Amino acid sequence: MEKNAEHTSHVHRDDEADKLGMWLFIFTELLLFGMLFLMYAVYRYRNPVAFQLGGEEIDVVIGVINTVILLISSATVAMSITAIQRGKKTQALLFLGTTLIIAVVFLVNKYFEWGTKIEYGFYPGGEALLELGHGTVLFFGLYYIMSGIHALHIIIGIGLFIYVFQQIRAEKIHKTDYVWLENTGLYWHLVDLIWIFLFPLFYLIH
Repeated sequence: MEKNAEHTSHVHRDDEADKLGMWLFIFTELLLFGMLFLMYAVYRYRNPVAFQLGGEEIDVVIGVINTVILLISSATVAMSITAIQRGKKTQALLFLGTTLIIAVVFLVNKYFEWGTKIEYGFYPGGEALLELGHGTVLFFGLYYIMSGIHALHIIIGIGLFIYVFQQIRAEKIHKTDYVWLENTGLYWHLVDLIWIFLFPLFYLIH
C-alpha cells in the first residue's frame, strides 16, 4: 500500500514538473514575440505611411477567417481536456480531431495568402516590393517573419495533436493521466493568443 502511495506521489510530482516546464516554455515564447512586437512598434512609429500602405495589401477576409477558426479551436481543445477528465474517450478524440482539422485549415489559408503576395511580387527581394520603398519592405519583412514563426508553431501543434490523438486511442492518455493533453492545450492557447495580437497589427491597423 505504501509502495503504491509512493508511486502515485512520484507520478504527481512528475506531472507538476511537466506543467512547470510548459509554463516556462510559454514564458520564453512570450518574451520572443514581445521583442518582435516591440520591433514592429518602433518601425511603425518611424514609417507610419509605409506601414499603412503595406497593411492595405493584406487580405483582411482571410485574417478574419483564421481568427474565428483559431478561437473555435481553443474551445474544442478545452472541451477535449474536459471530456478526457470525465473518462469520455470518444468525445475527447472528436474534439481533438476537430482542433487538428482547424489547424490544417489555418495553414492552408496561410499558404494561399502567402502565395498571392508572392505572385504579386510582395516578398523579400521582390521587385514590386522594392519599388514601394524601405518602410514597406520593413513591414512585409516583419509580416513574413512574425506570421512565419507563428505558422511554424501551428505545424508543431499539429504534430503534438497527432501524437496525443494516438496516445488517447491507445489509452495511454486517460482520465487519471492526461498531462500531455493538458500541456498540448496550453501550448495551443499560446498559439491562439499570439495570433490575437498579430491579427490587428497586420490586418486591421492601417
